[in-house]
Amino acid sequence: MPKIPFPKSKVSRATADRELAILERTYPHAATALRYSNPFELLIAVILSAQCTDARVNLATPALFAKYPTPEKLAKAKRRDVERLIRSCGFFRMKSKNIINAARALVAQHDGRVPSQREELEALAGVGRKTASVVMSVAFGEAAIAVDTHVFRVAHRLGLTLGKTPRDVEQDLQKIVPRPKWRHAHHWLILHGRAICKAPVPLCGQCPVNQICPTPKILARSLTARALASAAGAPKPRPRRSAAARKKR
Repeated sequence: MPKIPFPKSKVSRATADRELAILERTYPHAATALRYSNPFELLIAVILSAQCTDARVNLATPALFAKYPTPEKLAKAKRRDVERLIRSCGFFRMKSKNIINAARALVAQHDGRVPSQREELEALAGVGRKTASVVMSVAFGEAAIAVDTHVFRVAHRLGLTLGKTPRDVEQDLQKIVPRPKWRHAHHWLILHGRAICKAPVPLCGQCPVNQICPTPKILARSLTARALASAAGAPKPRPRRSAAARKKR
């Protein structure tokens, strides 16, 4: 199915507030699906989750953390051993290099502790803005909005942003989401994206926001346009010959 276009204009602030309030009520206990027991494990799990599902990461990390439970242990690991443990997460060679180097930096520069500040987090191997935002918000309760593919897609479909980049989307969300709720809001959007507002086709009929969301109308127009185009291009039925005409052949 062709990609559904995003809305070309933002919804009003009042509509945005209503949409977010509905999502907050729908997903009151929204939290990361990654399994971890401390900031170090969360950091490693988030790095591994790049281009990979949380469910798959959760299958790999128990063995990884059993063998390398601390930054000190992981910093001394051999890459081939780590690669074997995280192979199922995809891009395992680069990810192995990154998590080992991140662990080494934690030991050398932070006494084996995960920092809570963005600048220090983003200086670690394999950590970009999104990963830093997840660690800040989940591990340390800091005000941060992490924009992954789900957040990017759902925020656009709801008409909350017209941003071209994840940073643009983050800034738009920061303007409409109260700061104390920043660290929760991206979880609402992520869970909604996984359950209802899926790619490529959202389940608008099951969506609690569909009465005020602009995307159902776009989807309806898109389906109608394709139906009309299909009908216009369909071959015309051949006229049926009479019995007498068939006998003459």
